[in-house]
Amino acid sequence: MRALGSGARRWSVTAGASIAVLAAAVMLPGVATADEPTAEAVAAADWLAGEIDDAGGMPGMVGTDWGLTIDALIALEATGAAPDVAQRITDGLKLHVRDYNSYDAWGQPGQRVAGATAKLLYAAVITDSDPAAFGEYDLRQETIDLIAGPEAGLEDGRVKDLVAAPSVDNSNTFGQSLAVLGLSRSGGVPQNAVDFLIDQQCSGGGFRLYPYAFGGSVVTGDCDEQGDAAVLDPDSTAMAVQALFTAAALDDVDGAEAAARKGADWLKSIQNGDGSFGGSGPTAAANTNSTGLAGQALAAAGYQVEADSAADWVRKHQLVADTAGAASAELGAIAYNGDSLTEARTNGIAQFQRDQWRRATPQAVLAVAQVSMGEIGIVTPTPHPGGGDDGETSPTPSPTPSTGGTPPPMKQLPVTGNPVLTIAGFGAALVVAGLVTLHIARRKELS
Repeated sequence: MRALGSGARRWSVTAGASIAVLAAAVMLPGVATADEPTAEAVAAADWLAGEIDDAGGMPGMVGTDWGLTIDALIALEATGAAPDVAQRITDGLKLHVRDYNSYDAWGQPGQRVAGATAKLLYAAVITDSDPAAFGEYDLRQETIDLIAGPEAGLEDGRVKDLVAAPSVDNSNTFGQSLAVLGLSRSGGVPQNAVDFLIDQQCSGGGFRLYPYAFGGSVVTGDCDEQGDAAVLDPDSTAMAVQALFTAAALDDVDGAEAAARKGADWLKSIQNGDGSFGGSGPTAAANTNSTGLAGQALAAAGYQVEADSAADWVRKHQLVADTAGAASAELGAIAYNGDSLTEARTNGIAQFQRDQWRRATPQAVLAVAQVSMGEIGIVTPTPHPGGGDDGETSPTPSPTPSTGGTPPPMKQLPVTGNPVLTIAGFGAALVVAGLVTLHIARRKELS
């Protein structure tokens, strides 16, 4: 789920200040969350923890996938599960920053992938690491340095890839949202970065994944100018809603709350009757990735009935003891859709399918955990053995940052701490499944 700077060379590049702070009592607009995740959420996170290798990385189809590793880290931090594994991931990320957000390993130094950089910044924030000294790198400054200025015209405020030909700028709304989240929570976010994110919203409330028509490259300032060419993406909308709610809590950021509320209303309006969501393009059918992100955003907006409905749909796709069948060794993992769940129950999770489960589970569990992207790392979850649909989650407002600017002044800021067709000959069904997974991996910054 990411944009790639050069897909032919790279399978897993996205999508991803040292500040002394005072605890703030600022309330995030519309946010309600539970501080005790259900047993289902913890089980999913524990399954993910078991997939992390000794070096702190999540195996991808080709080597370690650091974007997917951060997805797992987000899930662990959202649930409070396996803190030792979360620390191992954090330590591993610090050693592999340039393996994820640059082309250094391909002999092209100095280039930066915007979504990956922003995702690393967010990882630093939610783990209570120093964003200005994450290993050897100042991730906050690196993210700020990728923000285009007024001289970029319609791209003013866009968090852009810094790449040289033949690579192209594939930065998108997912990465922009991660940047707004990470910057808002580490000292403040420039208004133009927030404005560019808002520019990706069409009048109906949904956000486009890219700032241009699908398959094109010319940036348009108004989403509505694209007409039918504007592909509104539920997953990107869910991320943008949470980023804008987070930015809205800052003293000197304008326009964010209204856009976030409008986006949440759009998500609410497109939710399927069974609680599920689909994405866009090849992922338009109902799936747990899209449902996880959308459910998380609905909870952040205070739409608890709809958020709970999304969580219930996700739970129905989780491997549990009574019904796991041949996949009884994989309890807690969440299937991408019903077909994947049925296949696992019948035959277990085949090695060539494992990548899909590793990508589905981190996002899906966010609907069940119901801790927003703006709160992960601020609200410390306390796992408990309860669970199910007994209404145990008690929405409570959460403290969030209060700062902003370019460069931002330090105010009250509680800093706290997502390609697969490698096996030929499995037939058309495997090809389709692989293409969907590849699309998921390429289109968003959570991989």
